[in-house]
Amino acid sequence: PQAPVTALLGPSGCGKSTLLKAIAGLVPLRDGRIAWDGTDVTSTPPHRRDFGVVFQDGQLLPGRTVAANIGYGLKVRRWPKPDIARRTAELLEVTDLAGLGDRRVEELSGGQAQRVALARALAPRPRLLLLDEPLSALDRELRDRLIVDTAEILRTTRTPALLVTHDHTEAAALADRVAVIA
Repeated sequence: PQAPVTALLGPSGCGKSTLLKAIAGLVPLRDGRIAWDGTDVTSTPPHRRDFGVVFQDGQLLPGRTVAANIGYGLKVRRWPKPDIARRTAELLEVTDLAGLGDRRVEELSGGQAQRVALARALAPRPRLLLLDEPLSALDRELRDRLIVDTAEILRTTRTPALLVTHDHTEAAALADRVAVIA
């Protein structure tokens, strides 16, 4: 079965990204709680929530290769090197970046950089992927192509996701459910 993808759709400034950052544990709550799979994670530190995050600008690690960026979170989690290499190769394939593992991230196109950011977030097999307008900085043609590709990647990896967007087309193409924030 396919993992669910939910889109938070609304205009700029309505709080979509703030809500996503609160779910990730990057912004403290003033009230309420965050629960995942019936467990309150409100006081759980971000690195212990096991949620992956892809921001609009990708936030790649400069001066490193594509493979080093993808494997970074695995290295921090002390995965064995052969497992990191295997998982990185798998994600290079899934994200259509095969053959680019040795390329420095500064040499990538915008679309390739966003694929690396997505692969890096997916590498540790997060229980939830949070996508904060990950395609909004790209031109329309590339964006339309990456919408289709991202939907396929999420299906292939069976990763539940929460997408924040102001783009109706993006929400409709990627999400199983859409929540509108006014």
